[in-house]
Amino acid sequence: MTTPHDSKDIVLAFSGGLDTSFCVPYLKERGWNVHTVFADTGGVDAEERTFIEQRAAELGVASHVTVDGGPAIWDGFVKPFVWAGEGYQGQYPLLVSDRYLIVDAALKRAAELGTNAIAHGCTGMGNDQVRFDLAVKASGDYRIVAPIREIQKEHTQTRAYEQAYLEERGFGVRAKQKSYTINENLLGLTMSGGEIDKWEAPGEGARGWCAPRAEWPEAPLRVTIGFKHGEAVSLDGQPVAGAALLAKLNALFAPYGVGRGVYTGDTVIGLKGRIVFEAPGLVSLLAAHRALEETVLTKQQNRFKPEVARKWVELVYEGFYHDPLKADLEAFLQSSQSIVNGEVVLETRGGRVDAVAVKSPHILNAKGATYAQSADWGVEEAEGFIKLFGMSSTLWAEINRG
Repeated sequence: MTTPHDSKDIVLAFSGGLDTSFCVPYLKERGWNVHTVFADTGGVDAEERTFIEQRAAELGVASHVTVDGGPAIWDGFVKPFVWAGEGYQGQYPLLVSDRYLIVDAALKRAAELGTNAIAHGCTGMGNDQVRFDLAVKASGDYRIVAPIREIQKEHTQTRAYEQAYLEERGFGVRAKQKSYTINENLLGLTMSGGEIDKWEAPGEGARGWCAPRAEWPEAPLRVTIGFKHGEAVSLDGQPVAGAALLAKLNALFAPYGVGRGVYTGDTVIGLKGRIVFEAPGLVSLLAAHRALEETVLTKQQNRFKPEVARKWVELVYEGFYHDPLKADLEAFLQSSQSIVNGEVVLETRGGRVDAVAVKSPHILNAKGATYAQSADWGVEEAEGFIKLFGMSSTLWAEINRG
């Protein structure tokens, strides 16, 4: 009887790109029956899905399945990330967090096939290998095969080697894949490689969804996002389910160039990583949520919450998606959203997005006072407050004045 540990079936997380395309013949030539899984997390259209399926067939996989990952990525990442409201190192909106949902889809397929062998196309230089491996290890006893890491033992120019390997076997390589590593999903798009890795200005080819300045529409765009308990639930007054709402925001704000950036950050393995990223919908959603949250939470909540958010973001970025601390922090974040209800109007004229209006029954307005305009307290009360509030600094100045 065959057990998962001696099965020759292996499940490969597959995107149709250069790395995962290379993995198929590489694994087959080493005796594996390769079963590919594409977790469609919302960043590709019908034409691209068809290409991925055809690519898998062309490469001769034993089976291929496409899994709808949109709802999972919304519930498993977008909701808590928007609650947190912080990018990694204050900038990067964690666009590769679909990796954890891809792992879930691959593990489910492995269970169906009765195998414990999982393969991925991550390199030995990047963060994704850490995310994939730790997520798999947290889920059970699996054998992890990483072909790109294996070839790096003998080849330093791995992309050139992969391209030649495929072409020698009669498999073409897309022109764009020869220059850049491209990742797309519902969250957005990232590009690395070429001049980006050399700290040079990104070339014209390093562009995905976001339109360049010359193509921005002349008329400004305004949209209204409705929130319930911190989760976006409507767009311009119409209820829209999470994943579909984010997809609509991507389509609306990308023509205005919103959400594009060039980011250099500290990677998990200690290198500096540089990417071009585009996240029009997610950046817009963060702007709306932040504007609403700032009006309804207390000063102490708004001061403390970013500390929790930064730790949550670090855990997700560094591969600790299943660490219990992440669940502990999410319990706090969810609690903080109990009255984050209302509507926010976003506006863009291109390049940036602003929250221009907020409506909520929970806005912390004082009935008798407006900042810098009017107050329902007297001058003596204001002066007394200032005296007590600054007591420590004032005493230091008086005692230590030369």
